Amino acid sequence: MIKKSEFAKNVRKKLIQNKMNRLQEKYQKEIMPKLKKEFDIKNDMAVPKPEKVTVNMGVGSAVKNKELRESLAKDISIITGQRPSVRLAKISVAGFSLRQGMPVGLAVTLRGDKMYSFLDRLFSIVLPRLRDFRGLSRKSLDSQGNYTIGMKEHTIFPEIDSAKSNAHGMEITIVTNSKDAIKSEKLLEYLGMPFEKKE
Repeated sequence: MIKKSEFAKNVRKKLIQNKMNRLQEKYQKEIMPKLKKEFDIKNDMAVPKPEKVTVNMGVGSAVKNKELRESLAKDISIITGQRPSVRLAKISVAGFSLRQGMPVGLAVTLRGDKMYSFLDRLFSIVLPRLRDFRGLSRKSLDSQGNYTIGMKEHTIFPEIDSAKSNAHGMEITIVTNSKDAIKSEKLLEYLGMPFEKKE
């Protein structure tokens, strides 16, 4: 019998291995024409699209625990399919026993196939599994059309075995090319982002 975490890993690998996964194909065949018509856009290059997804995790609490830091880096690699880069402290803060150059965060930037694969899993599998989930707030879009999601525990991803991993908060930012909150909201809605229902 295949464990849940192993099944999720296999699904992620298959999505990444496909030259064009289903969300990327949906964007090109369905979403792009819709957006062009809805906003009367003539140039394909001007159509709103996701440019990149950044995944960040603060590991300040694990500054002196190299084993925990490496475990969290491994988890992010499993979740995103890409090894995270280590972010170092730019300044020293005596009150927090923090010295310049200490590792304080992990970050991954996803583009292309990996980005679409990650968004597909995030929208269709991960977010709907959250307890008492009623949708994401539409107010979290910034003026440039980017959306940031804060998660209290990275173990909500099915690839991660919560019994073997220390739950840690993470931040996911979806960067679009539209520079317009209204167009970006419509783009994310068509991509399948589970927004809360409008009143």
